[in-house]
Amino acid sequence: MTTLAIIGGTGLTSLDGLTISEHKFVETPYGEPSSPLLLGEYEGKKVIFLPRHGPQHTIAPHKVNYRANIWALYALGVEKIIAVAAVGGISRNLPPSTLAIPDQIIDYTYGREQSFYSDDFTADKHLDFTQPYDAELRQIILSAAIRQKIAITDGGTYGATQGPRLETAAEIRRLEQDGCAMVGMTGMPEAYLARELGMAYATCAVMANWAAGITDDAIQMSEIEHVLDKGMTQVKQLLAEIIRVQ
Repeated sequence: MTTLAIIGGTGLTSLDGLTISEHKFVETPYGEPSSPLLLGEYEGKKVIFLPRHGPQHTIAPHKVNYRANIWALYALGVEKIIAVAAVGGISRNLPPSTLAIPDQIIDYTYGREQSFYSDDFTADKHLDFTQPYDAELRQIILSAAIRQKIAITDGGTYGATQGPRLETAAEIRRLEQDGCAMVGMTGMPEAYLARELGMAYATCAVMANWAAGITDDAIQMSEIEHVLDKGMTQVKQLLAEIIRVQ
């Protein structure tokens, strides 16, 4: 049984020494996942990758079938999920290319299917979500960063917005007043759906840019891509260490 899954972009499968053995399509009661699941092996350890936005990054954040994605991983026996997310930095100590492991989340999304039990709800389906990220899995990521001498920020609140548009400066000021350290578009309901199925879930966030209005500079996608090249290099190093010791 494979226990670890990585949700993120397709580029994460380019780890040196990683062998992808199968592209497995999983049928779910909630429709199709974003992509066939990529089953791989790294130094004798099994791992599953799922490109959240599809193989060619063509699925917008608000259109991702989060329920199908999480259910597909669950159906293959996954117990731990590390979600890699490119986000905007709000806190002044989270400049572009910084890595952070958030410990809280605020959900600003709307219209997304939030639960596997929407049509089969009972009172016992009110689950504790006080700590939205699994403490043990967060520590595994942080410890791997220490071993690899990768600078990483422990903690911070992730503000999950609807997308696909970027936020206005006023919206970022609101998020900052609410206590958000970073802003992204995919953190919810992904984290809660994993909780419903009893799967440990944690996020590795890469600061792709300063959020709107934090600086006077306009947000340029070309600059974001340049920054992510550096940040994702560290993410791959981090993931390799985590897979190696799981």
